[in-house]
Amino acid sequence: MSTDLELWSRAAEGSGEAFGALFDKYARDVYNHCFRRTADWSAAEDLTSVVFLEAWRRRGEVRIDRESALPWLLGVANNVLRNRHRSLRRHRAALDRLPPQAYEPDPAEDVAGRLDDERRMREILALVDRLPPADREVLALCAWSELTYEEAAVALGVPVGTVRSRLSRARSRLKDLLAREPRPRPGHGWGERLSALRKKGEEL
Repeated sequence: MSTDLELWSRAAEGSGEAFGALFDKYARDVYNHCFRRTADWSAAEDLTSVVFLEAWRRRGEVRIDRESALPWLLGVANNVLRNRHRSLRRHRAALDRLPPQAYEPDPAEDVAGRLDDERRMREILALVDRLPPADREVLALCAWSELTYEEAAVALGVPVGTVRSRLSRARSRLKDLLAREPRPRPGHGWGERLSALRKKGEEL
């Protein structure tokens, strides 16, 4: 099996097959990252396409110097998310030029389940969005996408020490917010998610 470095090198030379292999390997991770930042499955699909279109466009100028291409791809995703509306507008007409097939979620997924996931994610984001943008980004990368400090540093383009300090600050602020958050009523549906988020914050 080819490594990410080999696949990226071949993609940089114009291999759509190699780029498609990277797409197949990481599309779900990028898709989930975009969903967790938007709480919108449809937007996450569009943004995932934009991320890989941008990666394909920049394949000749970017060198992947780590075993995994995921940190760099999530860094592209963060940039796309910051400029969400402009990015979608600029790239929408070119999305069909992506070498791999457009990403499609499992057609067997239950629509009601997707809507419930969006509702729950919006409730979580309503809390997380009260953090500063830099704290939200590092929390999403380290807690949700489970990148290491070093990988998050690659994604954010900052030193590892900055990742550690931002994550510590995010953890402290999130704990304060969770402590002030009213306890959800039984059956409200998102108490488990917040509890899991609180536990993750304590582990970081």
